Parts: sequence; C-alpha cells; structure tokens
Amino acid sequence: MKSANELRILLRSIDHKGYPAYKSLTGSYQFDRFSLFIDHVQGDPFASPSHLHVEISHQAAGFSPVYYERDCSRIALQDFLLRRLASQFDHYNFKAKGSGKSGLLSTSKCGQEVFERSACEITSSKLIVRFQVGFPAFGRTICAEELEKILFEFLPRCIQESLFFRKSDQPQIESAVFLAEDQQEIRTILKKENLIVFVANGSILPRKSGVSDLPLPGSVPFLSPASMERTFLLPHHGEIKGMAIPRGITLIVGGGYHGKSTLLEAIQLGIYNHIRGDGREFVITDDTAVKLRAEDGRCVKNVDISLFINDLPNKKDTASFSTADASGSTSQASIVMESIEAGSRLFLIDEDTSATNFMVRDELMQQVICREKEPITPFFDRIRDLYEQSGISTILVAGSSGAFFYIADRILQMDCYRPIDITEKVKTLCSQYPEPKSYHSEFFLPDFNRVLPAFSTGTKNRHQEHMKIKAYALESFSLDKESVNVRYLEQLTDSEQTTALAYLLRFGLEQVLDGKKTVQQVVHIIYDTLEKKGWEAFCSSYIPCGLVKPRIQELFACLNRFRG
Repeated sequence: MKSANELRILLRSIDHKGYPAYKSLTGSYQFDRFSLFIDHVQGDPFASPSHLHVEISHQAAGFSPVYYERDCSRIALQDFLLRRLASQFDHYNFKAKGSGKSGLLSTSKCGQEVFERSACEITSSKLIVRFQVGFPAFGRTICAEELEKILFEFLPRCIQESLFFRKSDQPQIESAVFLAEDQQEIRTILKKENLIVFVANGSILPRKSGVSDLPLPGSVPFLSPASMERTFLLPHHGEIKGMAIPRGITLIVGGGYHGKSTLLEAIQLGIYNHIRGDGREFVITDDTAVKLRAEDGRCVKNVDISLFINDLPNKKDTASFSTADASGSTSQASIVMESIEAGSRLFLIDEDTSATNFMVRDELMQQVICREKEPITPFFDRIRDLYEQSGISTILVAGSSGAFFYIADRILQMDCYRPIDITEKVKTLCSQYPEPKSYHSEFFLPDFNRVLPAFSTGTKNRHQEHMKIKAYALESFSLDKESVNVRYLEQLTDSEQTTALAYLLRFGLEQVLDGKKTVQQVVHIIYDTLEKKGWEAFCSSYIPCGLVKPRIQELFACLNRFRG
C-alpha cells in the first residue's frame, strides 16, 4: 500500500495530461486514519464516475461491538453511517470544477427502508464504505488540482464527520440500532405465536403522494380493533400495542378510498424494516410474504399450474406449462406456484390487480358455463386447502364478490382508514344466504423438481468475461441483450435491489444453471454463495456501491422471468 503523499505526487505528475492517465491512480493509499482504495477509474469525464472505497479499522472508528454484534443491529448501523456520509457528500458535491461529472461525490441514497447495501459493510475487523467520485477534467484534460482538493480536503472531512464514533451523535446511533432490535423482536414473536402481521397503534400508513414514500401529514393514525389487539414487550421501546393478524385467511373490505389498499401496501412492505419517523416502523410482516397479481404477457417456463388450470382446449400440458405470453389467469396461477416453490408462507392479493376469472366464479356463471367447459379452478376453491394442507396464509383485499366471506377466518372493514372487525356480523349474514358451491378436485402440490435448460453464454465475444449488465431504474435490467422485466414485483422499492438481482442472476446463469439442477437448487446455491462469500463472488474486479441484498423470493421471480 502506498502512502497518501505518494498519491499526491502521482496526481501532480499527471496534471494536464490526457484523461486515460488517471488510470495510473488505481491502487490503495494509506491516509492518517483510513485507507483509500481507487478501484476503478472512469474512461472520461462524461462516463459513469470512478469507484472508490475506504477502510477503517474498528479500533480507529471507535464504535462499540454492541452496535453491530447482531445482524439486525449491524445493518441498522451500516444504514445510519451511509445516510450520514451521503449528507456530508451533499455539502461538497460538484464543488470541484470541470466537465461532465467532474466533482461528483455520491454514494447510495437510502429511502424509507433499511437495507443491507454494498455501499457500507461492517466486517469482523473493519468498516468499509464504497462511493463514486467524478474525476475532474476540462474537456478530456486532467485537472489534478481539483481531484487533489477532493481526495485530500473534501473526502477526509466527510469521512471524519460521518464514520467516526467520536464525531457521531450517540443517542441517534442508539435510536437506529435499538429500533432495529425492537423490530427484530416483533418478527421473532410473530414466528413463535403463529402470527403473520403486526401493525402498531399510531402507525401512519398513507404516503405523501404516488411519487413520494414519505408519510402523509395529517393522516388518521392506525388503531387496532379491540378483538385483534395484542400487547408486546420490546427490549427498548417497552410495551407496544397493535393489531396482530393470525395465520389463516384474512379478508379486507370497505368502500372506495377508505384505506383497503393503503393497509395492504403497508403490509406488503412490512417485510422490510423502516427508519424512525416513517410511520410504518412497527408494521411488521412475515418476511416470506409475496404480493400476487396478474401479469399479462410475461414468460412462464415449465411450471405446474394444474392445481388451477387443466384440460385446456388446445391440449397444452399444464403440469409443465410454458408460454412466452401468459394471460392474466395463467400468469397468476404461475406466480402462485412459483411463490410456493420459493418458500412463501403468506400471499397478499388485491382483487383490483388480479385476473377476475382466476379469483372466483359465481354460481350463475357456473350454471351458464358448465364445469366441463371451464379449465380454470378459481383461487377461491383452493384458498382454504392452501392454508389447511400447506400452511400458506392469505390476506385478500376484496370488493366485488361476497363469496370470500364464507371461507375467511376474519374480516376487516376499513372505515375512514380505521379497521373494524366485522367477522361475527358477516358470518351471521352468511348464514342467511346459500353458500357458494365449489367444484374443485383433489388438492395436491407438485414436487417442485422443475428443471430449466442450461443457459448458453455463446453470445459473448471473446473479450467479454461476463454477460454485460444494464439496469433500468427499478423496473427492469438486461443481461447482454436479454431484458428481465420486474415492474410487477411490487415489493421491490429500490433500484439497487434490481441491480443486485442482475448480478445474482448473471452468476446463476453462467455458473450454476446446468440443465440438471432444479430451480430450487439453483436459487439456493446462488443465495448461499452470497451469504458465505459476499458480493465479491459476483463482481469481476471490484465491488461497486449500489447493490442491495434482495430476498430469495425476488431471486426466484427474476429467474422465472428470464426469457433467454
């Protein structure tokens, strides 16, 4: 490792040279209290910025091991430090002058959720923080004086103010870490007591707008129905009360604009921890929950959907169903089976985004179109068996059919954003009407030994080590020229999750998918590699900032949507 002074001398030696001379800076340099690594230098001032990272020993950083000895605490501390560094970068961003991205200082921008990001990593021995810098130039002529200003003035100040304990606000650190430990305690309680969701009293569920994830000022605070209220004792928060939803089938109903979808959206994102002040920090959901919806036009490969769809007029095999252009019903049947394969124990469904003919068929329709002419067994006919025989719960927002009242374990009515338990009232009403007939056949689940063909990487040119990744914000990514659309994976909230999924899928296609392993084996090998070896196993020469560790359920979903 070279000294910081050697970096300064090298910088001055390339001043006013052509931009490629910046490549000579790649390497590691020892500063006073941290080590600086220049991992990748951009090709020109208009290209994607250069990638750097710093490493600080725990002894120098000064944070107590109490703050990072548990996974939940470590992730919360990483998130806290990253937010502080990003705030410091904002003060110095583009203060160094030049063309294009010259003077840019950036790292991951954290939202309302707390994620495990490649941008900040706490290991057993050190703190690692990754970021990007736009190396300054005028035109394509190096301006070393401006980069020297960044590396020797701006960057050390940012690091000093954000990544050392003595400069930190201890109560703020403890607030973030203790909140994560309380959230983890609720997740533990859910598993122990056969619960799937907890929504604390006082939670603010509505968001500011369709393009803002911030809480809506003046919103009605959530208040649990007395019949579903539970009290938990948390290690730091102390006593907390709220609505606890047990395993089973829960129906959410109510008039338009009364908060049905708002509650479901909060529940579907309760798989993640949220920062203090978000309003949903104590909305906690079973972390295997999957939001199901129809997805017209998606590809499906070798999925057994015969539990829901059989005897198609074209005689297509639904025990190993494939299509490049799924309909609403076949796409929703596929995601149900794929989610079971991915280990989900909770389905979240909104009728508004579901295929109507997949969800339910009323009695009149069953009489007009006889069972022998209808290949679809509706979700209504399978929902009870999914829970009783496979342990998979469902939370369903319904508004068009009363048939679901008959098979629900509990029914919540949203009234001006307040939930009311109307289970007993509705069950009494149900007794006055004939129960909908069900004609479903025997319930079964496939063995999930589904195998996908080996992927050929023959399209790469001889100079290309890996498939080229390109991420398009939150909605999609491509590997070489093959795109993967994740727009309808509604539990993805950060574009860095999408980018990370691209890296994981590329590894799986190039190194794991061999035409012999099952889909479950392929995905678990990829995920186990991430758990044991970290991002280094998926990145060629350096680990970039800008990767969020996704759930295994979304990794399954991406593999299932890859058309190559």
